[in-house]
Parts: sequence; structure tokens; C-alpha cells
Amino acid sequence: MARKFYSNKFKYEVIMAYQNEDYTLNEICLKYKVHRTTVYDWMEKFEKVGLSGLKNSKTEKRYSKELKESAVRDYLSGEYSQREVIRMHGISGAGVLHKWIRKYNGHRELKDTGKGRSNSMTKGRKTTLEERTQIAIHCIDNERDYQSTAEKYEVSYQQVYQWVKKYEAGGSDALKDGRGKRKEELELSPEDKFKLEMKKLERENERLKAENAFLKKLEEIERRRR
Repeated sequence: MARKFYSNKFKYEVIMAYQNEDYTLNEICLKYKVHRTTVYDWMEKFEKVGLSGLKNSKTEKRYSKELKESAVRDYLSGEYSQREVIRMHGISGAGVLHKWIRKYNGHRELKDTGKGRSNSMTKGRKTTLEERTQIAIHCIDNERDYQSTAEKYEVSYQQVYQWVKKYEAGGSDALKDGRGKRKEELELSPEDKFKLEMKKLERENERLKAENAFLKKLEEIERRRR
């Protein structure tokens, strides 16, 4: 099925109709024949960068196999919301992610998109501990945008993905050479286990705060219309 494109003018009209309280969200979805997740996506981009965030890409976006698999695993893990997964992996929309999930759950292979891939998608390179730490922190600070981070530092997407996961679990020590030699949780002291658990709770709280803040803003707009 061909992907449906909407003009910038159409997107702006939908956003203004919602912000001006002309219609409820359900009425807008029916009137303009768009899904509510699409409206949320347009609103978030518009709030971040204005009209430029609504522009359609002139070329089909390409995704590597490893990006698709990582995105699906993140979503199915339950650790991240759909919106977070889309933002983290630089996916164009919810429909694209859902298509990958259906293939994955149907035990069908997820393949590279497009005729070619950039070196950041296919090739890794040797790095120092300092570089891995810097890359992981940069990716986290930039909403876990693995692809742009991989391109910026000229490493593979999978390298960035793994470094971020390891860094979040155990800090810089987890990024040291000697894979698999990191202490397992069972070997940690009670104090280290407590610290690790606190880090996990802090990350979860940050994720929930960000998601709740956005939803609260939408709820406030809905309440003003009633």
C-alpha cells in the first residue's frame, strides 16, 4: 500500500483547528480522515521546530535491518512508549513501526530499506573508552537518536545502540573492553545493587515525566473545549 503524503498546508490546518478549539480531537480525526497518533506527531514536531517540522521528505527514508530490529525490540520490551521508540530511532511515523512489528511477530525477516546504505549503517570501527562514553552520552542527551549519532561519529548504528544500553546499565565501566567480563547483577554487592536499581528508577521516572507532560498539555486543551 502506498504511503499517504499530506501537504504542509493540510497539516497546519489540522493543527490550528485543534489549537483554536474548533473541534475535539475525535471530530478532527473524522473530518480530516487522519489518525490521532498522526495528529500528535504533527503537533509535537510543530511545537519543537515550527513549520519546518511539518515538511515531507522528498526521498523515501531508508532504514537498516538492525535499526528495524532494535526499534521493534525496544517497543516490545515495554520500556518505551510508541512515541519514544519513533523519536529514538528516527522513524517517520507509527504506521512504519507497526508494519515492522507485524513482520517481526509473523517471523518474517526485516530487511534493509532502499538500494544502498550509509557506512554508519553497515560498518563499525574501533573506539576508545572515552569515545564510547562520549557517544553514549551524546545519544542519550539527544533523545536517543541512534541514527544521527552513528552518522555524526562515523560508527555503526548497532554500536551506538549497544553502548547506550550498556552505559545506562552500568556507566562508563560497562563500556570497557572485554565483553562479557562485566559483573553480573548476582555478583554485585548489596550497595551496588541498590545504586543500580536507583538508576533504573530514575530513568523510568524521567521517561514517565516527559510522557505525562505532553499528555497533560493535550488534556488541558481538551478540557477547555468542554
